[in-house]
Amino acid sequence: MSGEQPQPLAGLRVLDLSRFIAGPMCAQILGDMGATVIKVERPGGEDARRNRPFAGEHSIYAMIYNRNKHGITLNTRAPEAVDLLERLIVESDVIVENYRPGTMESMGLSFERIQEINPRAVLTSISGFGQSGPNSHRAMFDAIAQAASGLMSLTGGPEDPPLLTGTYIADYLGAFHAVMGTMFALWSRESTGVGQHVDIAAVDALFGILNTHPSDYAMNGHLSERTGSRDQVTMPANAYPCADGHVYLHAGTDPLFPRLCRLMGREELAQDPRFVGQAERLEHRDELETLVTGWTSQLPCAEVEAQLIASGIPASTVLTVAEAVDSEQVRAREMMIDMVHPVYGLTRLPGIPIKLSQTPGSARKPPPLPGEDNAAIYGELLGLGEAELARLRSAGVI
Repeated sequence: MSGEQPQPLAGLRVLDLSRFIAGPMCAQILGDMGATVIKVERPGGEDARRNRPFAGEHSIYAMIYNRNKHGITLNTRAPEAVDLLERLIVESDVIVENYRPGTMESMGLSFERIQEINPRAVLTSISGFGQSGPNSHRAMFDAIAQAASGLMSLTGGPEDPPLLTGTYIADYLGAFHAVMGTMFALWSRESTGVGQHVDIAAVDALFGILNTHPSDYAMNGHLSERTGSRDQVTMPANAYPCADGHVYLHAGTDPLFPRLCRLMGREELAQDPRFVGQAERLEHRDELETLVTGWTSQLPCAEVEAQLIASGIPASTVLTVAEAVDSEQVRAREMMIDMVHPVYGLTRLPGIPIKLSQTPGSARKPPPLPGEDNAAIYGELLGLGEAELARLRSAGVI
């Protein structure tokens, strides 16, 4: 991707105090759209730099959340750190943090203090349970949010124990909500002139995507069982075995089901009283799935997928990650991008899913090494001289 096109967030400065996934991902998205992002890590680098998998000696985990950032180091426990942080906050539009609630206050950097030194600053806080409520003090990892939100109870088959999703969905949704909240606060600042505190909880983000389950329980007292890969409101819609893998198809609507029956060579099933409508198909789902499996299991995935798509039935082969990475669609959408880092070498990172026609985002700067930009940020932005930088380095502050 070219960095020569206009950037929608050019001129915005983001101070990234976060670690691991949710906060760094939020800041990276803002950076992808043109913001200048200053990532603050402790000397030696954040803990995420020691997470697997590795490319040589470098953590891929840390790479994929930190492109388009300027890396500086700061020992936030050092007495002089708060003064440096405050000077950085004065120069920033947005501060992103995902400490446990109360940590910023203990550092002397409450939102009220931030407002005193920079009334226009937006503080975006991402935590497990949010800044309020009886659980706000609790530590959080993605799996805890999946458990606490109700999502884990819905994942898996009827006979399975509750299951985690295959990725860190709470962290990612927390990041996406944080980006939205940040942009809403910045838009509000255009008319009010002042920033505000954006409070994002990973558990809230997951609870908000539970579809009809919370309201169905609240209004009807009904709790759904785990359904695996089956759609919960229509049939047939599931991942069906083929001769060489699985294809997910969705032919549960009344217009689509007869098309599937024709492909199967069983047109009469469309008029079968057991399957004539969505309610009937759901009631007889096991019988229907046996019939569909009898067709799909005799054919390779590519043939099943091709026939379904030609008939207008939504379907896809269930791809492995390797197959998805190498797919024409991922290449066409630039969802894997190559960046060359002077130390890492070639990095292949997930691309930018937000496509803007006039002001697209871009991958301009590879993930920084710890403290890679200390001289530029502390020296050029804050005006510290080389002698002062040397003193701070020798004192273990930066």
